[in-house]
Amino acid sequence: MKIERNTIVGLTYELRVTNEEPDSIPYSVEVRDGDDPFYFFYGNSGLPEIFEKKLLGKIAGEKFNFVLKVDEAYGRPDDELIVAVPKSQFSNDRGFKPEMLQEGNFLPLVDESGSPMQAKVVKDLGEEILLDFNHPLTGMNLHFEGEVYNIRKATENEIKNGFVG
Repeated sequence: MKIERNTIVGLTYELRVTNEEPDSIPYSVEVRDGDDPFYFFYGNSGLPEIFEKKLLGKIAGEKFNFVLKVDEAYGRPDDELIVAVPKSQFSNDRGFKPEMLQEGNFLPLVDESGSPMQAKVVKDLGEEILLDFNHPLTGMNLHFEGEVYNIRKATENEIKNGFVG
């Protein structure tokens, strides 16, 4: 079976990233192996479109190695997605502990429609905290090297709902 629309794809890979500096050395940020492959619904993954296109037509066991440049991946940082939020919104009553608000941490949040999201703590401003809602890989070139682990047809329920499972 080949990777095509409405298939469930499992990948093993290493993801390394670089910034746009000419001498930037790739560093590993994620490894998915046979004990924990990455599965997604081809054609409705929410991943960068070019990522899916580079895998189209591949078969189980086939290796891949490609780079998504910043503008093909998650783009450049958007300054409007860096906002100051009152610390009072991150109380113990809402499930937040003070150590979660340390610079560099990612906060698990929920948007107005109830969908999960995250924000990176940029700086403690005293009464407020500066949060970055940009995707964590914004501004990075993504270097993927891996193998197609598994492919299967999506079930009717998965096609109806648009996601794996």
